[in-house]
Amino acid sequence: MVEARPLDSDWLKANPLPEPAVDADKNERGRVLAVGGCRSVPGGIRLTAEAALRAGAGKVRVATVESAAIALGVAMPEVAVFGLPENREGEIAPGCEAVIAPLLERADAVIVGPAIASSEAAGLVVDIMLGESCRAPLVLDAAALTCLPPARIRPLKQRKHPVVLTPHIGEMAEMLGCKPREIEADRLAAVRRAAKTYNAICVLKGATTLVADANGEVFAYAGGGVGLATGGSGDVMAGIAAGLTARGADPLVATLWAVWLHGEAGRRCAEQLGPLGFLARELLLQIPGLMRAV
Repeated sequence: MVEARPLDSDWLKANPLPEPAVDADKNERGRVLAVGGCRSVPGGIRLTAEAALRAGAGKVRVATVESAAIALGVAMPEVAVFGLPENREGEIAPGCEAVIAPLLERADAVIVGPAIASSEAAGLVVDIMLGESCRAPLVLDAAALTCLPPARIRPLKQRKHPVVLTPHIGEMAEMLGCKPREIEADRLAAVRRAAKTYNAICVLKGATTLVADANGEVFAYAGGGVGLATGGSGDVMAGIAAGLTARGADPLVATLWAVWLHGEAGRRCAEQLGPLGFLARELLLQIPGLMRAV
C-alpha cells in the first residue's frame, strides 16, 4: 500500500519555485489565460485571475461571457478581458473558439472552468484546449472536470504536459463514475485512480487534501481549516497553480505549492479573522508573504 508523503515547508524548500531575473519584464514572468465565468457568477473568474497574479505571474488575460467582460475589466484593471458569446442562460456559447484560439498563442499556462455553471459550456472550451491550438500547460477546475468522462479521457492522456485537475469529492465521483461515498471510503485510492485514468496531476480537495501524479505518488496536506470550505476558495487555488506554472514551475511542483499556499492562507485568515467567515478574496493578499516566508 502506497502511503501519502507529507506536503510541508521542508518539501517546499527542497523544491523551490523558479525566480525571475531582476530585469525580467511582465512577459518573461509568465502569461496566464483564464477562461470561465457566467452571468450568474460574473466575479468568480476574477478570483482566479488575481490569484495567478498574486502567485507571481506577470500577465493575465481573461476570457469570459460578454455580459460580464466590461464590468470585470473595470473592477480589475491589471488584466485584459475578452468577451465570449453567450447563450440565453448566460453561459459560454458556440463561437467562442474564434476569440479563444488567438489568445492561446501567447499563453504560458491556461486555466479553464472557474465560475462556469454548465458542463456543456465547459465542454466547448475544453475541446478547444484539447485541440492543436493549445500547447501550454493546462489546469481544469469546476465544471471543466464534470464534462471529461468518457469522451475526453483519451485526448487528455495524449497531451504533452500532464493536465492539472482540481476536483472536490463530488466532482471526483463524476470523473470516476461512482458515488461520493465510494470516494470517501478510500480517498487515497481514488486520487491515485483518477491521476492514472487521466494521466494527470490530480488534487482531491478536502480537510486533508491529496495530490497524486500519474506514476502513483501521493502527497497529503492537512492544514488550512474548515474556513476554506467557502464559495470561491477553489477558484483561488486553481489560479495559484496556473500562475506558478506560467512562471516556469513544473506542473506537479506548481500544484503542490498551490495547495500549500492556499491552505496556509486559510490558516492565516483563521488566525487573523476567525476560523469561519473569512472570504475567498481575503486569501489573496496572504499569498506573496507566504512565498517569501518559505
